[in-house]
Amino acid sequence: MTDFSAALPLDRRRMFQIAAALGTSAALGERALAAPAGQAGPQPSAASAANGLKVAPGTIRLNGNEYWEGPVDDGTDAARAAVARSNYYDPAGERDALIETVATMEQVGADHVVPWAGSGSPLARAVVGFCSPERGLVTADPTFEVAWMVAGYIGAPVAKVPLRASDQAHDVRAMLAANPRAGLYHICNPNNPTGSLTPMADIVWLANAMPKDAVLLLDEAYLHFSGAASGMDLVRQGQNVVILRTFSKIFGMAGMRMGLSIARPDLQAKLMQYDGVIQTLQLPVPALACASASLRRMDQITARREQNTQTREKTAAFLTQRGFPVLPSAANMLMVDWRRPAAPIKAAFEAKGIAIGRSWPIWPTRSRITIGSPQEMERFCNTVERVLA
Repeated sequence: MTDFSAALPLDRRRMFQIAAALGTSAALGERALAAPAGQAGPQPSAASAANGLKVAPGTIRLNGNEYWEGPVDDGTDAARAAVARSNYYDPAGERDALIETVATMEQVGADHVVPWAGSGSPLARAVVGFCSPERGLVTADPTFEVAWMVAGYIGAPVAKVPLRASDQAHDVRAMLAANPRAGLYHICNPNNPTGSLTPMADIVWLANAMPKDAVLLLDEAYLHFSGAASGMDLVRQGQNVVILRTFSKIFGMAGMRMGLSIARPDLQAKLMQYDGVIQTLQLPVPALACASASLRRMDQITARREQNTQTREKTAAFLTQRGFPVLPSAANMLMVDWRRPAAPIKAAFEAKGIAIGRSWPIWPTRSRITIGSPQEMERFCNTVERVLA
């Protein structure tokens, strides 16, 4: 059995760097990055992270890549029943039940599945576990910035490689060339903020071409919006691949905090080498129960994907027709180019009761727009006409 509590010897400076990274990883997500400090410069404080996605009552939320409705009915029912049993730490083996459900669905061993309070923590832990000042991090640019922030905490060099111009996929060959001795190569597929897909053949190429002691971190937070293939075969083959999943997106559980890492047990152990297994044991029973029940209703998740696709494509067509290019997306977001600085446009939308997403330094004229309900996106389109007339 893998000893998840094993720790490596640390000098004091390294210990404090790691404590800072792991201690703040819960805040390093959309909530923190929605604040201006998430773009560049000083990292957000706990207070600014907590306020990052706060909006006025009645505001339409198109800023956090959340799903516009809550869990599927069976998930809600399971969570409600679990609340009544939550006087116990583990009333009915909910954590083990989720692990077994995922292992069966993904055809991996139960020892390959670890649940977390969202996927932000294992993302941060992967950077801490596999990077160092000598072994850097390689990502796309733009992409979800948490890995950059954590690498900064521990002094690991970061190589940011622009997406491939032809299709906005990760340019895996350029990623390997950017640092042939990196400790961690990070691919978000579909990517955040673009929603673009990287072909599985490219992902497999990188998994085989990277250094034998490097790790490929494959973040599949938005996979269920796309219907695209997962990289799970790489895990089944025993490769140095860690897959992240979350229930915060299409499953409608962002506020319940539930995610997964799926990998070989020895790779999972690296995610827990500094503080043991305790964080993955301290999970809310209602969230665990909701996640398991939701996975058993993938028919409803498929229906959500189909509706999201229709709404996204209708919105994309509207924006394109009005001269605002959007990038092809397979997720619940669109990256729109306003052809002018995006920050004042974001403020103008908020003044009209619609919170839209942030920009990335590489693309200061573009905003990320989360796809909401059909009614919310209709109001968004009507507001475009007024804000940008």
